[in-house]
Amino acid sequence: MHPHSTADTASAVRPQADPHKGNADVPLAPGENVLSRLEVDLDARLCFHASALVLTDQRLMSRSDSQVAPSAGNGAQTTDWQAWPLNAGLSLRHHDHAGVGTLELHDATRRLATWRFTLTVHAQVMRLVEQFERRLQTLDTGAAVAEDDSHRCASCKAQLPPDADECPVCHRDVQAPPSTWVLLRLWRFAKPYQGKLLAGFLLTLTSTAATLVPPYLTMPLMDEVLIPFQNGKDIDHVRAMMLLGGLLGAALAAWALGWARTYLLALVSERIGADLRTATFEHLMRLSLDYFGSKRTGDLMNRVGSETDRINVFLSLHALDFANDVLMIAMTAAILVSINPWLAAVTLIPLPFIAWLIHLVRDRLRTGFEKIDRVWGEVTNVLADTIPGIRVVKAFAQEQRETSRFRAANQYNLQVNDKLNKTWSLFSPTVSLLTEIGLLVVWAFGIWLVAHHQITVGVLTAFIAYIGRFYGRLDSMSRIVSVTQKAAAGAKRIFDILDHVSNVPEPVNPVPMPTLQGRLTMDGIGFRYGSRSVIRGLSLDIQPGEMIGLVGHSGSGKSTLVNLICRFYDVTDGAIRVDGVDIRRIAVSDFRRHIGLVLQEPFLFFGTIAENIAYGKPEATREEVIAAARAAHAHDFILRLPHGYDSLVGERGQGLSGGERQRISIARALLINPRILIMDEATSAVDTETEKEIQKALDNLVQGRTTIAIAHRLSTLRKADRLVVMDKGQVVEVGPHDELMARQGAYWRLYMAQARKAEADALLEAEAAAAPISLA
Repeated sequence: MHPHSTADTASAVRPQADPHKGNADVPLAPGENVLSRLEVDLDARLCFHASALVLTDQRLMSRSDSQVAPSAGNGAQTTDWQAWPLNAGLSLRHHDHAGVGTLELHDATRRLATWRFTLTVHAQVMRLVEQFERRLQTLDTGAAVAEDDSHRCASCKAQLPPDADECPVCHRDVQAPPSTWVLLRLWRFAKPYQGKLLAGFLLTLTSTAATLVPPYLTMPLMDEVLIPFQNGKDIDHVRAMMLLGGLLGAALAAWALGWARTYLLALVSERIGADLRTATFEHLMRLSLDYFGSKRTGDLMNRVGSETDRINVFLSLHALDFANDVLMIAMTAAILVSINPWLAAVTLIPLPFIAWLIHLVRDRLRTGFEKIDRVWGEVTNVLADTIPGIRVVKAFAQEQRETSRFRAANQYNLQVNDKLNKTWSLFSPTVSLLTEIGLLVVWAFGIWLVAHHQITVGVLTAFIAYIGRFYGRLDSMSRIVSVTQKAAAGAKRIFDILDHVSNVPEPVNPVPMPTLQGRLTMDGIGFRYGSRSVIRGLSLDIQPGEMIGLVGHSGSGKSTLVNLICRFYDVTDGAIRVDGVDIRRIAVSDFRRHIGLVLQEPFLFFGTIAENIAYGKPEATREEVIAAARAAHAHDFILRLPHGYDSLVGERGQGLSGGERQRISIARALLINPRILIMDEATSAVDTETEKEIQKALDNLVQGRTTIAIAHRLSTLRKADRLVVMDKGQVVEVGPHDELMARQGAYWRLYMAQARKAEADALLEAEAAAAPISLA
C-alpha cells in the first residue's frame, strides 16, 4: 500500500488540539469530512514539538514533521501534509512507556509512520484510534457502526480504557464553590458536646432577655418620674429606686449570664476545633501515597493549622455573636410590635434592603475567601519548599531567587486581598448608612405620633433605645457575613481532605497475621498510574528467607513493584500474596509491621539518635536500641557524638553524614525485626569506604529474612539468591548471576554496559591523576 499523494497546495495548517474547530485550512478533497484531529506534542527525539494528526472519512493525514518517520518509498509528500488512504490493511497500534506514548501506523507488511506524545493527550489519541477502527469497519461492511457511549467520559466524550473508572483528562480535584451550608457538617464534631451547647443556648437566651429589660424600664421612669417632676410634681422616691434597682439588677444579670455563656461556649468550641484537627490529621495518615504526591506540603499544613484555627475562632466568637444577634433582633422586634405596631413597621423598613445587600455580597465574599485560602497556600508552599532545602539554596547561591519567589507569592496574595477588600469596604458602610436612615425615619415618625398624642415621650424614648439595639445587632450580623464565608471556605478545604477516600482501603474483615514466614507470590499483577500502564502481567514467587535482586533500566518498574509489595499502592490486576494470603485482606498496619524499609535517601526526624532508631518500636529499651545500632555498625560513631544516643539530630538528619544517616535507618529496620526487608539503592549515595561499612550492616540485616534489593550497581547484588531483570513493567529474566551471565541476555547486556562505563571512568581518573597540575 502506498500513501496517496496530495497535490493540494493549500497553506499549512496550524495544528490545533480541538478536533471540533474549523477545518478550512486542512487540504481536503471535495466531499471529504474531518472525523477527528489532535496535536501530538513530541518529536522523534522526544523534544516538545506540536504537529497535527487528522482523520477524515477517506484517509489519515499527518503534517510532515520530525516526529513522522515514513518508510522508504511510502508517504508521498505535499508541501506540508502526507496522507494514507483508509483501507482494510491499515492498523493503528498504541502503547506507552515511562510517560511517553507511541502511535504507529502499520499496513499488512510494515510500519508506515510513528508519532510520539506525552500522556496529556492520551485520551484524544484513544478517541482517534477508536474512530479510525470504526471507520475501517464501516468501509469494510458498508454500514455505519454506532458509537458505544457505555464507557465514555460524560464530560469530554473521550473513550475510556476498558477497566478505567475515571477519565484521565477530566479527572481533577474539582474546585466547587464553597457553600455556607458546609458549616452544618461541623455538627458531627459538635454532637459529643450537645448538652453543653444546649446549656450555652439557654444562657444566651436569658442573657439576651436581661439586656432587653433596661429600655422597657425607661418608659415608666420617663412617664411616671421625670416628666411629672418637670411639670411640678414631687418625685416618687420609692418608685424611682425600684426602677433604678431594676436597671442595676438587669445589668448584673446580663453580665453574669454573658460571662457564663461565653466561657462555656469557648470551652466547647476549643474542643470542637481540637477534634477537627485531630480527625483531619488522622485521616491524612490513612490516605495512600498518591494523595500526597498530588498535594503541596505547605497547603496541607495550612489546612490542618490555619483553617481549623479559623473555624475555631468562628465557633468560639462569631457563631456565638450571630446567635446572640438573631435572638436580640427577634425579641426586640416582638417588644417593638407589642409597644406600637405602626412605629415597629417603620423600624423594619431598612431590613429588606440590608438582606438584599447581604445576599448580593455573600457569593463574592465566599469565592473570594476561598481564593485567598488557595493563594495563601502558595505562600506557605514557598516556605515549606525553601526552609527544608535551605542547604541546597545556599549551596547554589539562590537566596535571591527564593526571596523573589516569596515576594511574588506574597504580592499576589496582597492583590487578591485588595480586590476582596474593595467589595467589603463598600458593603459595611452601606449597611451603616441604611441603619442611620432608618433611625432618622423612626425619629421623624415618633415625633409626629407624640405631637398627635398617640404615644408618650417615654414610649418614644424606649423605642429609640430598642431601635439602637435592633440596628446595632443588624449591623453586627452584616459584618458576620465576612467571617462566616471565611469559615465556610476553610471548612470546605478541611472536608476536601476528610471526604477523600484512600486508594489503599482497609479490609472489612481483616485476616489476622501475627507472624509471617515471608513467602511472597505475585500472580499476574498489573498496575497503572491513571491511564499509563507501569506493571503488566508480572508473576514472581519469592521463598521465605530468599534474597532477590531487582535490576533493570530506570523506568522499568522496580520501585513501583516495591511500592506495591509494601502496599503503598494497590495492584489494578492480579494479586500479591504473603504466605498465601492476599495482602489486601490484611490490615495495612498489621502487614507493614512485618516490613523493614531501607531507602536510598534515609529520612530522620528531629529528635535524638535513640528516638530515631526506636521509631518503629517506641517501647524498645535502651539495650535493644544499642544492640540494633551495633548490628548496623553505627554504635561507634554514635558514641563519638557529644551526648551519644541522646544527641539531637537536626531536621531530616542535618548534622550527620549520608553514611551515618543510612546506618541509623538500618538500625531502625533491624530493631523491628521484620520478616520482609526492602532495600532501595541503600548504598548508591555514599563513598567506597562508607559503602563497606553499610554493606557489613546490611549483611547482618538480611540474615534469615525475605529480602528484595534494588541496586543500579549490579556488583552489589552478587550475594542475591536470584536476580529478577525487569523491562517495561515485566520480568524478562530470572536466575542467579552466573546463570544469567551465561545466557548473555538482558542481564548480561546491563552488566557489560556497567563494566564498560566503570573502565571508562577509571581511565579518565587515571589520566586526570597523571596530568601535570598547573598553579596560577
